[in-house]
Amino acid sequence: MSRILTYREALREGLDEELARDPNVVLMGEEVAQYNGAYKVTEGLWKKWGDKRVVDTPISEAGFIGMGIGASMLGVRPVMELMFWSFHSVAFDQLVSNAACVRYMSGGLCSCPIVVRGPANGGTGVGATHSHIPEGLFAAFPGLKVCAPATPADAKGLIKAAIRDNDPVYVMENTLLYGTTGEVPDPADGDHVVPLGLAEIKREGSDISLIAHGRSVIHALAAAEILQNEHGISAEVLDLRSIRPLDQEAILKSVMKTNRVVLVDESKPFGGVSAMVAMLIQDHAFDYLDAPIKRVCSIDAPAMYSPHIE
Repeated sequence: MSRILTYREALREGLDEELARDPNVVLMGEEVAQYNGAYKVTEGLWKKWGDKRVVDTPISEAGFIGMGIGASMLGVRPVMELMFWSFHSVAFDQLVSNAACVRYMSGGLCSCPIVVRGPANGGTGVGATHSHIPEGLFAAFPGLKVCAPATPADAKGLIKAAIRDNDPVYVMENTLLYGTTGEVPDPADGDHVVPLGLAEIKREGSDISLIAHGRSVIHALAAAEILQNEHGISAEVLDLRSIRPLDQEAILKSVMKTNRVVLVDESKPFGGVSAMVAMLIQDHAFDYLDAPIKRVCSIDAPAMYSPHIE
């Protein structure tokens, strides 16, 4: 059976289950403990698990992410929260030089089983410095895994998969999704884990493929409804869920089925995830296309404060 949970509650349940399953799992970040997290994702976990498992850190992303990377090499599985993924730049060297390269540069002797999670989105009126969407950036670095859950069920399933993975996994959440609701499998029915690298068809269709990730999936589903009701067009919606590893087979299968594709991507158009997906389709499914590939992205400019412009 399933229950209706918010995206926030589903993440919390996944974190709680992993804390119970593995004593090496530790939550770290600014205000994740006594304050219950900036977005209340970790609410109640400090009271339940205590100071050793849910750790408030100084306001130093480079410091606590570096600490987590070092701890992970000794067997700890840190799950570190960024208040905004926009703050990745403060810890960029740790995230891409240390975390991404340690397995390769140690010849496999060391692994770095960390999770870094937090919101990566615009649309909230917090300005350019708090609205970066860097999943495409991090997906460009070999050694890193990146996912962007769109639904509560996927939020829980992907956070659990990320924690169990032996490589760094960066989970891109969305502040505008935290309060959304959806069905999530009951723990009594078994362990709900969504494997990294596995896309999912959220809506079957035959005329065109709408391929998206994160909150863009919600927009794609709404667009598919309009296309069907107002124009009689059957749109398939494919949720990537993982950016790296990317489910190339699912992408190509959908495009070969519908012969048309629109890529929906909340990040910037230059160097974005949809650019990579477009190249994949161009290289491997060009002969199946009845029309050019189209991309729908955010404007190629820093995010604006003004809500109606943003």
